[in-house]
Amino acid sequence: MGSVKWKTHQQLLIFLWVLSFSGVFGFSELSFTIQPKDVTASRGEDVILDCQAQGESPIAVRWRKNGIQLQESGRVRVLSNGSLYISDVRSSTEQSDEGFYQCLVQNKYGAILSQRSSLTISNVLLFVTHPVPVEVTLGSVARFSCAVSGSPAVIRWELNQRSLPLDSDRITVLPNGVLHIRDVTMRDAGNYRCLATYMASRVKSREAELSIIPVSGPRPLMKPHIIAGPQNISAGLHQSVVLECLAEGNPRPLVSWSRADSKPIDVFGARVLGNGNLIITAVKAQHSGTYLCRATTPGTRNYSIAAGNLTVLVPPSLVEKPESQTRPRAGTARFSCQAEGTPAPCITWFKNGQVIHSNGRTKMYNSKLVITQIIPEDDAFYQCQAENSQGLVVSTSRLIVVLSEDRPSAPRNVHAETISSSAILLAWERPQYNADKVIAYSIHYMKSEGLNNEEYQAVIGNDTTSHIVDDLEPARNYTFYIVAYMPMGASRMSEQVMQHTLEDVPLRTPELSLTSRSPTDILVSWQPLPPKLSRGRLSAYRLSYRTATDEQVTSVELPVPGENCTQYLLQGLQPDTIYLIRMSASTRVGWSQPSAWNSHRTPKTSSATVPPAPNLELEPLNCTSVIIRWHPAPSDAVVQGYKLCFHPDGQSEDSIVQLPPQDHQHTITGLNPRVKYHVKLLAFSANGDGYQAHQTVNTPGCPSAPNRRLAALPPPDHIHAKANSSSAVSLSWGRPAFSSGKAVSYSVRYGPVSPSDATAVRYVQTSEQTVMVAGLRPNTRYEFSVRLHMDQMSSPWTASVYQRTLLEAPSSPPLSVRATLIEDDTALVSWKQPDQPDLSVTHYTILYASQSAWIAGEWQVLQREGTNTMALLEKLESGNVYLVKISASNQAGDGPFSSTIELLVRAKIHQGKNPRHADNHAEKTAFIDSLYHIDQKSMTGIIVGVCIALSCIILCIFILLTKSETQKSASSKMIGQVRNEVMHSGASSANQQQAENANILIPMMRTHFIDAKGGTNLIINHAGPITSDAQNKRNKWSVFSNTQKSSGNKSKIEDPACLYEVGKTVLHYEDEQILYRPLGESESSQTSAGDSGNFSHDETDRTSDRSDDSERNRQEVPVCVCA
Repeated sequence: MGSVKWKTHQQLLIFLWVLSFSGVFGFSELSFTIQPKDVTASRGEDVILDCQAQGESPIAVRWRKNGIQLQESGRVRVLSNGSLYISDVRSSTEQSDEGFYQCLVQNKYGAILSQRSSLTISNVLLFVTHPVPVEVTLGSVARFSCAVSGSPAVIRWELNQRSLPLDSDRITVLPNGVLHIRDVTMRDAGNYRCLATYMASRVKSREAELSIIPVSGPRPLMKPHIIAGPQNISAGLHQSVVLECLAEGNPRPLVSWSRADSKPIDVFGARVLGNGNLIITAVKAQHSGTYLCRATTPGTRNYSIAAGNLTVLVPPSLVEKPESQTRPRAGTARFSCQAEGTPAPCITWFKNGQVIHSNGRTKMYNSKLVITQIIPEDDAFYQCQAENSQGLVVSTSRLIVVLSEDRPSAPRNVHAETISSSAILLAWERPQYNADKVIAYSIHYMKSEGLNNEEYQAVIGNDTTSHIVDDLEPARNYTFYIVAYMPMGASRMSEQVMQHTLEDVPLRTPELSLTSRSPTDILVSWQPLPPKLSRGRLSAYRLSYRTATDEQVTSVELPVPGENCTQYLLQGLQPDTIYLIRMSASTRVGWSQPSAWNSHRTPKTSSATVPPAPNLELEPLNCTSVIIRWHPAPSDAVVQGYKLCFHPDGQSEDSIVQLPPQDHQHTITGLNPRVKYHVKLLAFSANGDGYQAHQTVNTPGCPSAPNRRLAALPPPDHIHAKANSSSAVSLSWGRPAFSSGKAVSYSVRYGPVSPSDATAVRYVQTSEQTVMVAGLRPNTRYEFSVRLHMDQMSSPWTASVYQRTLLEAPSSPPLSVRATLIEDDTALVSWKQPDQPDLSVTHYTILYASQSAWIAGEWQVLQREGTNTMALLEKLESGNVYLVKISASNQAGDGPFSSTIELLVRAKIHQGKNPRHADNHAEKTAFIDSLYHIDQKSMTGIIVGVCIALSCIILCIFILLTKSETQKSASSKMIGQVRNEVMHSGASSANQQQAENANILIPMMRTHFIDAKGGTNLIINHAGPITSDAQNKRNKWSVFSNTQKSSGNKSKIEDPACLYEVGKTVLHYEDEQILYRPLGESESSQTSAGDSGNFSHDETDRTSDRSDDSERNRQEVPVCVCA
C-alpha cells in the first residue's frame, strides 16, 4: 500500500513539474511583440514610440520616462494599441521631451519592462572649438581645428571666405574637422574658418590668420617632432575614429603606426589619410588599445613617438541569461545574469517591473539573484537589466512556486563549533515530523558582516546529522541554517546560528611608502591590511632597516593600540645613503613572513630650500592601470613641476615622466597584471629636485572572460603547407564544423620567420580552402596562419605552421674567376660565389684543359666543397696555354659555367753557350711568367691588332727600301768631298771629326761602297771584308729571346789613331741586337713583371728612351780610316 502511495506521489510530482515547465518555457503568459526604438526628432514634430505585447488578457500598458511613471496629458497620451504618442515635441529648460522611455505591460501573471528607447531632439549647431591664429615658417606645417556640439556635422574649410581647394596632397581635412597644411608656401597665408552643416542647420566659425615667416637660405636640418599626436579617444561601436599624427622635420619624417601590445593593426578597416593620420572606420571592440605614432627621419635612427589610447564603447550584451524555473515552497531559486560591454555594464534586477532590493531572503551578489525560503508571493516575472553609457538590454525569466502541504518540519537544535581558522563543525537533529521522508539536507552559510554577501550551499545525504564546513576565511563571523528535502518539497529553514573562525598569522604585510622630510630621516607609511589578509586583529608591526652596504639590521617593534598606527619616522640616518627597509606583522597567533626589502636614498645635505615630498596615494584602476594622486606638502619653495618614475619590483628604474605643476593626478597604463610596482614622485624647483615619495602598489589580476553561450567563430582547422617550388608554397585548411550556411572568406597571413621589419608580413584574401602563395624567397623558412570571416565577424588566427621553400639551382656563374701561376707546373684558381640572394652552394666544378685537349673535347674535372673558393691545378705541362672555367651546384641542380679564361704556363729554360742568352735570362723568365685572361672580346682585339701590325710592317719595309735607294746616290756625292780632307788630316783631326759626325769619316774606296747604317760589324783590309762569329750567331732566330739593347755588350775596338796604317782601312759598327717576339706582343708587356693586364706610362717611357738610344748608337758609329 505504501509503495502504491509513493508511486502516486511521484506521478503527481512529475505531472506538476511538466505542467509548470510547459507553461514557463512556452512563455505564453506575457511577452513583447514590438518594443520601442531610439528616435531623433526636430522641435515641433510629432513622435510615436511603439509598444505591443501578447499574453493572456487583460493586458495593461503603462509608460515610464527616465524610470518614473509617465503621466498622460494633452500632448502625451497612450494609444489603444499601447504605443506612446507625443505631439509638438519640446526641448527647453522648463519642459523637455528628451529622455529615456520604457513600456511596462502587466497581466495576472505579473509585469515586464521593455527595452529602453531614447528620444533625442536635434538642436542648433554650436561651435565649442574655434580655430586660433597660427604663425609658422616657410616650408613647415600648419594645423587648424574646430569642433561643434550636438548632432554630427560635416565640416568644410574656407580661405579668405572662399572654399579651400583640396586638389593638392599638401592639404588634408580630417573627418573630425582638423585641417593640415604641409610644406606651407606664401600663397597659404590668409584667414581660415570652418563651416559646419547638419540637415538644414549651417554655422560658421571665427576666422584665424595663418602667418608665414620667410626663411633665407635652405632650411636647417631638424630632428622629427610630432606637432599633434593621437589623443585618448572614446568612440561608440561602428563609429569612425581619427588618430591624428602631424610631424615636422627636415628632411620630412616618415610616419608609421603600431600598437603598444604588439598586436597587428586591422588592415581591413584602417587607412592612412594625409601624411600619417590613421583612420579606422566602423571600430570594433578589438580595436581598443594604445596606438603609437612614430615619426622617423629617413635613413637615420632619429625618431619621435606619441601615444594615444582608443577605447571602443560597446553596448551591453548578455552572455548568460536568467532561466525560468519551478521551485517548491521553502526552496531556493538562483538566477544568473552575466553581461559584457564597455564600460562594464551595471546589473539591475526587477520583479514584476519593480527594482529588487536585498532583504533577509533575497540576496544579490556577483550579478546573481538568490531567493531563499521561497513563499507563494515570490511567483513572478524576474528581469535582468544590463546598462552602460551605450545602451541597455533586458532579459526576462519567471519563477513558478509549487505548493505542497506534505512537507517535513525544519531540522532542530543546530549547533556550530569552531575547529580552526578555516573550518567550523555543524551538527543538528532530524525534523520532528516526516523525518523518515527526508532524502537530503542542504547546508546554507554566508558571512555575517556586510551586505549582499554570497550565500554558499552544501548538500549532504540523509545518513548523517553533522558536517564540517571548511575553506572559510580566518577571524570571520559566519551564519548557518539547514533545510531538509523530501521528494515533494523542502522543509522550512532551521533557526540560524552564528560562529566565528579562529585567527591566523597575517597572509602578508602592508605595502610601504617611503618619504624623506630631511637628509637624516625616512617616514615609513602604510595602509591597514584588509581582514582577508590580516586574518585576525593585528597586534604589532616589526620594522627592520639597514644600509645597502652594511649587513647589520636594526629592528623596531611597534605595538598596535588601534587602527591608526600606519606610519613611523626613522631618524638619525646618514644623508645621501641607500637604506633597505622591510616590515612584518603579527596577530595573537604569530608573526607573518617579512616583506621584501624596499630601498630608499636619503637626500643630500644642501643649504638650498627644495620642495618636500608630496603626499602620495596609489589606487589600482584595473589589472593594467594605476591612478596616482598626490597633494603637495606646505613649503616656501615654488614648485616648477613633478618627476614621476615607476618600475616593476626587481627591475631598474624606467624613464622619468615630467608633469606640469598644476597636475595632481596621473594614470599609468600598460602595466602587467598581478605585478608589484614601485612608484616614485618628487617635486622640483629652481633650486633643484625636492624630496622623493616612494610607494608600492600591486596590480590585480584580470577577470577571466565568462563562458559565452554562443562562442565566437572558430578558426580554420587542419592547416597544411607544402613547398611547390623555390618561390611558391601551397596552403590548404579545413572549414570549422558549424552549421551556418552563410558565405565565408579567409585571410592568410605569411612572412619569413623572425622578419627584420613588419613590412615583410603579407596577407592574401580568398574564398577557397586552398591558396598558392607565390613570390617567396628560395630556401627560406616561412610562417603561415589563417583566419575565417563571416558576417563582419572574424575568428582568431590559427596556430602558425612553418614551411621552407625549396632550393633554387644557381642561375649565374661564379664571379671574379682568376688563375695565377705559383710554380712551374702549378696554378691557383680563385673565384667568388654567384651573385644570387639566398643561394646555397654544395660544391663547385672546375674544368680545365690545354688548347690541344680542348680541341679534342677532353676536359679535366675538379670538384670543391661549397665553402671553398680556391683550387690548385697541378701537373701542368710547360709551354701550353690552359683554358679554365667554373660552375656552382647544389641539390637543385648545376649552374652555368663562367667565361673561359686562359692560363699560359712558362717553358722550361735550357742554358746554352751563348752569353747573351745567359745575361738576359731574368727578362725571359719575366716574359714567360706573364699571365693572360682571354675572353672572346680580347681575342677579337688581338686578331685586329695582329692585322694592323702586319700592315704596318709591310708599309715600313716599303719605306725602307725606297729610302735606301735615295741614300746610295747621296753617299756617292759625299765621298768625293770627304776624301781630300781625309788625306790631309792628322790623327787628332780625324778623331775630332769622328765625334762630331760619324757619317763623314767613312773612307773612299776605289771599287767598293760600304753603307755605314747596315747594322753590322765589318772590317775591310786589302784582303777584303771580314765577317765576325758574333755576326753569324746573330743571324739565328730565337723565338723566346727577349734581350734588351746594352752598351755593355759592344765589341772592343781599337783606337782609330793607333790603327792607322798606310793603305789600310778599318771600319767598326755598333752591334745591333734584334728581338723576335710572339705575335701581337708589345714591349710594355715584356718588361712587366708577370702582370700582362696592367699598363704603365713609366715602362712606355723607358721603352721609348731605349729606342732613342738605339737610334743614336746607330748614327754615332766611330770609324777609323787608314790611308
